[in-house]
Amino acid sequence: MDIQLKKKPWYVRYRLYLAGGVLLLAGLIYVIILASGPQRLRIDADSVQLAEVKQAPFREYVDVEGVVHPILTLMVNARESGNVARIVAEEGSLLQQGDTILLLTNPDLLREIDDQRDEWEKQRISYQEKALEMEQKSLTLKQQTLEAAYELNKIRKSFALEQEEYRMGIRSKAQLEVSEDEYRYKTASTQLKMQSLQSDSAMTVIRRELLRNDREREQKKLERSLQRMEELVVRAPTDGQLSFVKVTLGQQVAAGENLAEVKVMSQFKVHASLSEYYVDRVTVGLPASVTYQGKRYALKVSKVVPEVKDRTFDVDLVFTGEMPENVRLGKSFRVQIELGQPEQALVIPRGNFYSQTGGQWIYKLNADKTRARRVPVIIGRQNPLQYEITEGLQPGDWVITTGYNNFGDAEELVFK
Repeated sequence: MDIQLKKKPWYVRYRLYLAGGVLLLAGLIYVIILASGPQRLRIDADSVQLAEVKQAPFREYVDVEGVVHPILTLMVNARESGNVARIVAEEGSLLQQGDTILLLTNPDLLREIDDQRDEWEKQRISYQEKALEMEQKSLTLKQQTLEAAYELNKIRKSFALEQEEYRMGIRSKAQLEVSEDEYRYKTASTQLKMQSLQSDSAMTVIRRELLRNDREREQKKLERSLQRMEELVVRAPTDGQLSFVKVTLGQQVAAGENLAEVKVMSQFKVHASLSEYYVDRVTVGLPASVTYQGKRYALKVSKVVPEVKDRTFDVDLVFTGEMPENVRLGKSFRVQIELGQPEQALVIPRGNFYSQTGGQWIYKLNADKTRARRVPVIIGRQNPLQYEITEGLQPGDWVITTGYNNFGDAEELVFK
């Protein structure tokens, strides 16, 4: 006898399909929840660097590499044209001011100086001859003046005698009047002659002065020509090291052409290139320092070139006190240029987050440090070790400062 089997309920018969559907629906709901919520990324805590936001001393300074240069570099130029006859000093040698670097020759200048010397000799002889002539004329004028004065005195005495004879009755009145007319004429004539002699004497003095001035001018011309000969010897303008000589033997050079370079080695400067970010902050006189072998050496900014090239600008610094013992050209130092006095500020350590976020936001940890979320921040000043936080964080907060190139667009980080 057949036994009739009882039919199972549908939910029993299709239980596997129902279970699969429930799982699929749950997965879809989970995906939808994830897609609609913030993007999360699970990371290893050891792969990032955490830092605490602190209220701490902040010293704004720039840390940059500087290279030692001579305090001054002088270009040696030719003052006279000519051909290089001899190179005396070797490149790299230490020179004293006035030491000979090289010698030039200029045949045209030599001929010009010889002509000038001949002209000077002619002028000198001519001056001596004219001086003798004027001296002789002066003597003649003095003699003529003396004779005129004698004649005037003689006429005066003669007329006085005739007046006495008239009073004694020896001479008539008509004779006295004739003598008086002659006396007046000779007196006026002699006075005019003396005035003429005085005028000639004054002219002689002026001519002598003009001749002396002409002679002095010709002498100065000759001295200048001889000085040009001296300029054919190219000398060191100051104490220093001869960097290089640009010319070769026999080369023809023009006046004003650069021949060599001398570096002043009595003092050094440190040359550095800074980011354009600091172009409005760095000024002449700012203090700076280098630390070498545990000792700090003070400097100050001596020159700022405000022109920006390739997003940098140049500054020069000089030592204000003792220098490191091994300073030499080309040596590099890490230089810290101070932009202000230390002061309390809310700071975090530097990290690569700034290059990834532009300083606009940062990952801030929750209280139990299991998660981190993006928060907006405003960064103020910075130095090579710290960023100043002006908005977005509080003292005691913890943030992630490194590893941002691996986080993508994640809004939240979850530590494994």
